Amino acid sequence: MRRRTLLLGAMTGLAVGASSTGVALEALRHGLGQASDCDTDDWQAIAADYARDFYTRPPGELLAQLAVDLTVLQHVIAAQANADLARVAGQLSAVMAMTLASTGQSTAARRWWRTARTYADSSNDLAVRVWVRDWEVVNGTYENRPLRDILALAEGSVALAAGRVCSGSAGLMAGQAQALAVAGDTTGAVEALHATAYLTERMPADVAADGESMFGWPEVRLRYTESYVYTRVGDTERAFAAQDWALELYGADPTLARERAQMGMHRASCLIQSGHIPDGLRHAAATLDELPVSHHNALLSQMTETVFAVLPPAERRRKEATDLRERFISPTTRTA
Repeated sequence: MRRRTLLLGAMTGLAVGASSTGVALEALRHGLGQASDCDTDDWQAIAADYARDFYTRPPGELLAQLAVDLTVLQHVIAAQANADLARVAGQLSAVMAMTLASTGQSTAARRWWRTARTYADSSNDLAVRVWVRDWEVVNGTYENRPLRDILALAEGSVALAAGRVCSGSAGLMAGQAQALAVAGDTTGAVEALHATAYLTERMPADVAADGESMFGWPEVRLRYTESYVYTRVGDTERAFAAQDWALELYGADPTLARERAQMGMHRASCLIQSGHIPDGLRHAAATLDELPVSHHNALLSQMTETVFAVLPPAERRRKEATDLRERFISPTTRTA
């Protein structure tokens, strides 16, 4: 009863003193939720919503709403700290880090990753601790973090997972495979891919069926990782096969449009590496055209840069190359 009274007081004070209408309204709603003993369940539902919204909402919009909810959660935890709320704080902090990275704010993202790990660890929930590290490793190459740091985090996190079959452990192996491919360790990258496939085959049915959430691990994420790794190491035959498989699994699902666009850049890179330079550049341009500009982000920007990276210097003045550069609007200079 004392905790409930403290939290109601905290939410009332926040609602009255908030400078943001969004914060005030959310504080009021959580105050009502605490009065009916449903607040913890509500926070878990909020985390699940964000795990889905990350794929469909424009980054700027998502960032603004996350700031509101994390402001309120900060006050909730101050009044009533527990493992369930720490778990949610870890999850929401990870989504915040991902969203910041997708808008090109890598320094801020790294700080939020530290916060996400701290809260996940304090929850004592192994699945969440592994899940947070999974996304940090996977996103590390997109944030241009030193490869030695990404690989060290991956190695320590794989040890933490200790063979557990869950979305986080599969994501860790996928992230390790990608980082090793970027580092030029083809053998290590392929071994990590095989480990990812092993975990994918053994994934619980409900996790494997969840293709719309950051909490799921559908087969298409394995195929995307194969496409990324084989594209990076120059094995275009295997990369094309993985892309065909992934595109069949993606179908026309609008929630996966950004992932599909990133993989479209893998294909463009493979076409160029195979000697089909105009086709590769046109494919990259078409990929950008098909995705609404509001969903262009730093992750897609880096994938676009990998297309230019494999372009022979003598071909960089091609009209198709110029057209591709003009099509892309950098998320760091665009107003969300």
